[in-house]
Amino acid sequence: MAQASVDELLREGAARQARGDLDGAARMYRKVLAQQPRNGNALNLLGLVARQRGDSARALELSTQAVALRPDSPIFLANHGAALAEAGRLQEAVAALRAALARRPDDAVALRNLGQALTTAGKASAALEPLRRAVALAPEAPEPWLALAHALREAKAEGAAEAARRVLALPAGVALHAQARFLLAALGEEAAPERAPAAYVRELFDQYAPRFDADLEGRLGYRTPALLAALLEAAGVAADGSRRVLDLGCGTGLSGVALKPFAKRLVGLDLAPRMLAEAAKRRLYDSLEEADLLDALPRQRGRFDLVAAADVLNYLGDLAPALHGIAEALAPGGLAAFSIEAGEGAPFALGEGLRYRHDPAHVAVLAEAAGLVPHAREEAVLREEKGVPVRGVLFVLRRD
Repeated sequence: MAQASVDELLREGAARQARGDLDGAARMYRKVLAQQPRNGNALNLLGLVARQRGDSARALELSTQAVALRPDSPIFLANHGAALAEAGRLQEAVAALRAALARRPDDAVALRNLGQALTTAGKASAALEPLRRAVALAPEAPEPWLALAHALREAKAEGAAEAARRVLALPAGVALHAQARFLLAALGEEAAPERAPAAYVRELFDQYAPRFDADLEGRLGYRTPALLAALLEAAGVAADGSRRVLDLGCGTGLSGVALKPFAKRLVGLDLAPRMLAEAAKRRLYDSLEEADLLDALPRQRGRFDLVAAADVLNYLGDLAPALHGIAEALAPGGLAAFSIEAGEGAPFALGEGLRYRHDPAHVAVLAEAAGLVPHAREEAVLREEKGVPVRGVLFVLRRD
């Protein structure tokens, strides 16, 4: 095939990719690779398609091949760094992105990706310099401003609210504006909304999926699912495999491990597709569904004997809709088991960690209004955050 034809295929693929036609773009790049298996541009672009589809494993494989062919390409290194970050390999991602920027220092997207990787790795202070360069290079792009706002908040530095307001001043779209307002609410600059934006939660946990288990069980000492299972058993609920169980916000399936002994059928629900992909690998669930719990619960009327939500309701402020939905999804006499992060005074409050705390007494009132009566309750330490215990309350309620 003549080089001109390969160039035409690459141009056509890039044009389709820019229009959002990922399938068409991938066909063009595969045609190139059928004739030139070592074409770095096609490998890199096909890797970018995989990233856009959420296939982090395939994206990493393809970007690795592209960088092996042209290790000095800043474009290939930048894409590889982003793929590494999405795969949870943050230290390698930072190295690849720094290498890309050493060759092309004014790449605003690579600077933003570097800042986000550093922030995610717990190095928010180090993230500020590349993110400030990113917003200087692309002041009309909302994404670097939002990333800078998050890094400033994590670093407890001044300017987080101002950066978030810059997002609101730009034509960023509904999702980014909602995230900026949510961050402002966590900083005490606006009233807290009734829930975290679904797009924010989905993006947060999609990025977190590759390292979720290691972080929670290791660094954060996470044990909420096991505590809920122990409370169920202590309350006389036999782990006899007899119940239809719904695991709300199932994530990677850590909660499913604790719930499986109670289940004859175990259904997992989460709004983050990469979390669900990790959960599927455990082979615990009879069914997995990608959905927002507030949208999904009304479709589950009377289908379950146990509905569990471990560290899920802390992304909702007003719990009345969720508790009504849980009650409706339960068969008569069915049980709801969930955790909350404990607050006091106000019915709910949004903390700086971008999660809601709830007054346990108010939660009990809402539960009763939903037709859920007390069965068991226990105070607990759910996990640690920056070395500080996160205190919560576990509830087991019965549909009356």
